[in-house]
Amino acid sequence: MSTRAQVRFATRETGQSFSEHPEKIHAQFYVHSDGYPEGLGLDIAKSYTDKISVGFGWEIEHVQDTHTDLEYIYYIWSNYDKETCISIFKRVSWVDDEWDCIFVGKPEKLITTYGSQLEESYYKLNTNEDG
Repeated sequence: MSTRAQVRFATRETGQSFSEHPEKIHAQFYVHSDGYPEGLGLDIAKSYTDKISVGFGWEIEHVQDTHTDLEYIYYIWSNYDKETCISIFKRVSWVDDEWDCIFVGKPEKLITTYGSQLEESYYKLNTNEDG
Protein backbone atom coordinates (compact mmCIF):
# COMPACT_ATOMS: atom_id res chain seq x y z
CA MET A 1 0.00 0.00 0.00
CA SER A 2 1.29 3.47 -0.86
CA THR A 3 1.64 6.28 1.64
CA ARG A 4 0.80 9.38 -0.41
CA ALA A 5 1.98 12.86 0.49
CA GLN A 6 2.46 16.37 -0.81
CA VAL A 7 5.47 18.55 -0.20
CA ARG A 8 4.56 22.22 -0.23
CA PHE A 9 6.80 25.28 -0.13
CA ALA A 10 5.67 28.36 1.82
CA THR A 11 7.22 31.67 2.80
CA ARG A 12 8.31 31.93 6.40
CA GLU A 13 6.72 35.18 7.63
CA THR A 14 6.33 36.86 10.99
CA GLY A 15 3.05 35.89 12.62
CA GLN A 16 2.50 32.73 10.56
CA SER A 17 2.08 29.65 12.73
CA PHE A 18 3.98 26.62 11.46
CA SER A 19 1.31 24.37 12.96
CA GLU A 20 -1.40 25.75 10.66
CA HIS A 21 -1.82 25.38 6.92
CA PRO A 22 -0.78 28.62 5.18
CA GLU A 23 -3.18 30.44 2.87
CA LYS A 24 -0.70 30.42 -0.02
CA ILE A 25 2.09 28.15 -1.17
CA HIS A 26 4.65 28.71 -3.93
CA ALA A 27 5.15 25.18 -5.26
CA GLN A 28 4.24 21.61 -4.44
CA PHE A 29 5.22 18.07 -5.29
CA TYR A 30 3.14 14.90 -5.10
CA VAL A 31 4.80 11.80 -3.66
CA HIS A 32 3.00 8.52 -4.38
CA SER A 33 4.73 6.27 -1.84
CA ASP A 34 6.88 6.31 1.32
CA GLY A 35 5.36 9.62 2.41
CA TYR A 36 5.60 8.84 6.14
CA PRO A 37 7.98 10.90 8.35
CA GLU A 38 10.53 8.09 8.73
CA GLY A 39 10.85 7.95 4.93
CA LEU A 40 10.02 11.18 3.11
CA GLY A 41 10.43 13.34 6.21
CA LEU A 42 13.99 12.12 6.77
CA ASP A 43 14.81 12.54 3.07
CA ILE A 44 13.71 16.17 3.18
CA ALA A 45 15.59 16.91 6.39
CA LYS A 46 18.77 15.19 5.22
CA SER A 47 18.68 17.16 1.97
CA TYR A 48 19.11 20.29 4.10
CA THR A 49 21.56 18.97 6.69
CA ASP A 50 23.69 16.60 4.62
CA LYS A 51 23.09 18.17 1.20
CA ILE A 52 22.00 14.85 -0.29
CA SER A 53 19.82 14.61 -3.37
CA VAL A 54 16.14 13.78 -2.89
CA GLY A 55 13.11 13.90 -5.10
CA PHE A 56 13.18 10.57 -6.87
CA GLY A 57 9.63 9.84 -7.90
CA TRP A 58 8.27 13.29 -7.05
CA GLU A 59 5.77 14.83 -9.45
CA ILE A 60 5.68 18.63 -9.71
CA GLU A 61 2.14 20.00 -9.52
CA HIS A 62 0.27 23.24 -9.88
CA VAL A 63 -0.20 24.94 -6.50
CA GLN A 64 -3.98 24.49 -6.69
CA ASP A 65 -3.94 20.74 -7.41
CA THR A 66 -5.60 18.72 -4.66
CA HIS A 67 -5.70 15.04 -3.80
CA THR A 68 -8.26 13.23 -1.69
CA ASP A 69 -5.96 10.30 -0.95
CA LEU A 70 -3.13 12.10 0.90
CA GLU A 71 -2.02 10.81 4.28
CA TYR A 72 0.63 13.46 4.94
CA ILE A 73 1.30 17.06 3.95
CA TYR A 74 4.73 18.59 4.47
CA TYR A 75 5.45 22.32 4.50
CA ILE A 76 8.94 23.64 3.96
CA TRP A 77 9.07 27.16 5.38
CA SER A 78 11.85 29.41 4.16
CA ASN A 79 12.69 33.02 3.54
CA TYR A 80 15.80 35.16 3.13
CA ASP A 81 17.91 35.47 6.27
CA LYS A 82 15.72 32.97 8.16
CA GLU A 83 16.35 29.34 8.96
CA THR A 84 14.31 26.67 7.19
CA CYS A 85 11.61 24.92 9.21
CA ILE A 86 9.45 21.92 8.37
CA SER A 87 5.87 21.11 9.41
CA ILE A 88 4.26 17.70 9.01
CA PHE A 89 0.50 17.22 9.00
CA LYS A 90 -1.16 13.79 9.22
CA ARG A 91 -4.74 13.17 8.13
CA VAL A 92 -6.89 12.11 11.09
CA SER A 93 -10.29 12.06 9.39
CA TRP A 94 -11.04 11.14 5.80
CA VAL A 95 -14.70 12.12 6.18
CA ASP A 96 -14.12 15.63 7.56
CA ASP A 97 -10.72 16.20 5.90
CA GLU A 98 -9.13 16.89 9.29
CA TRP A 99 -5.39 17.16 9.81
CA ASP A 100 -3.19 17.17 12.91
CA CYS A 101 0.18 18.87 12.96
CA ILE A 102 2.52 16.12 14.22
CA PHE A 103 5.86 17.92 13.81
CA VAL A 104 7.24 21.45 13.66
CA GLY A 105 10.94 22.23 13.70
CA LYS A 106 14.26 22.52 11.95
CA PRO A 107 15.55 19.69 9.74
CA GLU A 108 17.98 18.56 12.47
CA LYS A 109 15.08 18.10 14.91
CA LEU A 110 13.18 16.02 12.36
CA ILE A 111 16.19 13.72 11.98
CA THR A 112 16.51 13.39 15.77
CA THR A 113 12.78 12.76 16.20
CA TYR A 114 12.15 10.29 13.38
CA GLY A 115 15.63 8.95 12.64
CA SER A 116 15.92 7.58 16.16
CA GLN A 117 12.83 5.42 15.57
CA LEU A 118 14.57 3.42 12.88
CA GLU A 119 16.60 0.33 13.47
CA GLU A 120 19.22 -1.17 11.20
CA SER A 121 16.73 -3.90 10.19
CA TYR A 122 14.47 -1.24 8.64
CA TYR A 123 17.06 -0.52 5.97
CA LYS A 124 17.47 -4.22 5.16
CA LEU A 125 13.82 -4.71 4.16
CA ASN A 126 14.49 -3.68 0.56
CA THR A 127 17.87 -5.35 0.07
CA ASN A 128 19.14 -8.80 -0.76
CA GLU A 129 21.97 -8.56 1.77
CA ASP A 130 21.90 -10.60 4.95
CA GLY A 131 24.93 -8.98 6.55
